[in-house]
Amino acid sequence: MRPQFHKLPLSTDSSFLFMCWECNYFDKPWHFHKECELVLIDKAEGTRFIGDHVTHFKDGDLILIGPNIPHLYRNNEEYYKNKGLVAKSIFIHFTDDFLGKTFFDLPEMKLVRRLLDKSSLGFEIQGKANQYVKKKLIGMQQELPTKRLLSLLDILIFLSTSSDLKFILSSGFTANNSYDTDRINIVLQFIMENYTNDIYIKEIASKLNMSVASFSRYFKHHTRKTFSHYVTEIRIAHACRLLMEDNYNISEICYLSGFDNLSNYYRHFKKQIGVIPKEYKNRFLSNAQSQIC
Repeated sequence: MRPQFHKLPLSTDSSFLFMCWECNYFDKPWHFHKECELVLIDKAEGTRFIGDHVTHFKDGDLILIGPNIPHLYRNNEEYYKNKGLVAKSIFIHFTDDFLGKTFFDLPEMKLVRRLLDKSSLGFEIQGKANQYVKKKLIGMQQELPTKRLLSLLDILIFLSTSSDLKFILSSGFTANNSYDTDRINIVLQFIMENYTNDIYIKEIASKLNMSVASFSRYFKHHTRKTFSHYVTEIRIAHACRLLMEDNYNISEICYLSGFDNLSNYYRHFKKQIGVIPKEYKNRFLSNAQSQIC
């Protein structure tokens, strides 16, 4: 199918979109658009899918992605059970020529031009840069269009010289405009509803009227990963969330995340996160304690 661009209409007095979003849960499906996107998760938790990357998201996460990168933010299951939870985000959509086709080619803007070019692999904005941009985005809610434009330029210039940016996507990832969004959404919905239990590729293949072999090729073509690898990444993201909440011991989290034995859990966790679950948990709790102090 041809892709469906997701673009909210601009107001008559703005060259880019600035939006504050508040809802019971994020309801946008797997989608992409021709604009760059800067998005702050003001208040929400869940799993984010950006290109070939899957991880847990939480309050304060800040992302910059380039055009045509498919993405989806899915809240934790409790958000869909009418428990009074609220999901909030602030985001900006802008094209790289929203100030004219040659503006970012000016000598003064060469670092911003480089930033926008590199956003094709997506950035997670961390550390002091996160705090600076977050403050600017929150302040932009009260600004008039002219001042808001200057604030966006200030953010881009600041980020262009920051060392607090971490690439999200693998180096070989290439955004395109041929994603089969309907079927991918069916697949992601199935995974999110079943990843904590045994999950069988033949079941989702049958939902799409495909053979297991055809589905495997299809899935890898669109995500650049095997189905089992993708499910494992989602399980690890869920395990990270449970480790941070500190309500279960490490063995319990293994099975609550869909793993059938501790050996597999430790092996996949170390491979994806870089440390074993106990060290990840201790680092998080230590950082949280230091922030309180």
